[in-house]
Amino acid sequence: MSEHIVSKKTYYTVFFALMLGTALTVAAAFVNLHSFNIVVALLIAGVKATLVIFFFMHVKYSSRLTKLWVAVGFIWLFLMLAITMTDYLSRAWLTYKP
Repeated sequence: MSEHIVSKKTYYTVFFALMLGTALTVAAAFVNLHSFNIVVALLIAGVKATLVIFFFMHVKYSSRLTKLWVAVGFIWLFLMLAITMTDYLSRAWLTYKP
């Protein structure tokens, strides 16, 4: 198995991008976007997670099979989040009448 050597410049660039994402997350927490605060926070977290997976976990330089399994994992994660959110959002629809 051959290893891909990543330059320090790439790591520093990703690190500063992650720090920028953290600063954006903190800044977004102080801005009142009403119901979009969670959407913005999740988008920033998704971008940060993608950077970590691609560069720090070396998925970018891995085989196509590894990339496929990472994609399958993300699809599964989104399915679980969607199912959880539909359950959470539909709880108000139920009314108990004794």
